[in-house]
Amino acid sequence: MRLTQTKAELRAATAVRPRAVVMTMGALHEGHAALLAEARERVGPEGSVVLTIFVNPLQFGPTEDFDRYPRTLASDLAIAKNEGVDLVFNPSRDELYPNEPSITVHPGPLADELEGMVRPGHFTGVLTVVSKMLHLTAPDLALFGEKDYQQLTLIREMVCDLDWNVDIVPVPTVREADGLALSSRNRYLDETERDEALVLYRALTAGAKAGMNGPDAVMAAAQAELEAVPSVKLDYLALRAPDLGPVIGPGEARMLIAARVGQTRLIDNISITLR
Repeated sequence: MRLTQTKAELRAATAVRPRAVVMTMGALHEGHAALLAEARERVGPEGSVVLTIFVNPLQFGPTEDFDRYPRTLASDLAIAKNEGVDLVFNPSRDELYPNEPSITVHPGPLADELEGMVRPGHFTGVLTVVSKMLHLTAPDLALFGEKDYQQLTLIREMVCDLDWNVDIVPVPTVREADGLALSSRNRYLDETERDEALVLYRALTAGAKAGMNGPDAVMAAAQAELEAVPSVKLDYLALRAPDLGPVIGPGEARMLIAARVGQTRLIDNISITLR
């Protein structure tokens, strides 16, 4: 496994095809390991898996946790090696943004809803760094977790609209045995907060079970679970079509949730079948 920290080193090391990339901000956990394992499986033993680790300042708001976001490079590299990663790109801020960016990616109207309503400008930062990483790593495949479902949806739209020659591969959310979605921010939770955080998954699964009774029943079932844990402060609970447009009639849908547990903000989502 090779560690690169400059764009020149990266360009010199990315010749093997097929190539898959997994983009992260580090603080890797089993969810990231699942992305890397899927990447390894898809490109085969002759292909190349590239992992990027970069805490992207453009996607953090002024009161968010950029400074305290966990940076755990040594353990990240151990996980990467264990999952068969060939190349790690871990640039500095100055390397990736030598000048303050004056040109960024405008993510369209969906970016102002859900996460974007709470975190203005977040997806401009996300799509800008993803577009830079796609350009620099030039992959055939890019794998993203479904836990960040709105991010995944916007990346798919960007790749389609801008004709990037890359396949976007979604990977299902990895959960703890009790249902808590794995997240680098889970390490912020104390024991009590971690127990409280389980209400997000209970709300989603309650909504999914109510799918046979239609959208109103889904929302009511999820909200009933959330009301039982008033210390968890809801940012939003939404039921959308798979492309995050409005739900129209029966079929597949996606329920999304974001809430604050203590000082920690968590997101999750689940697929729902409406009948």
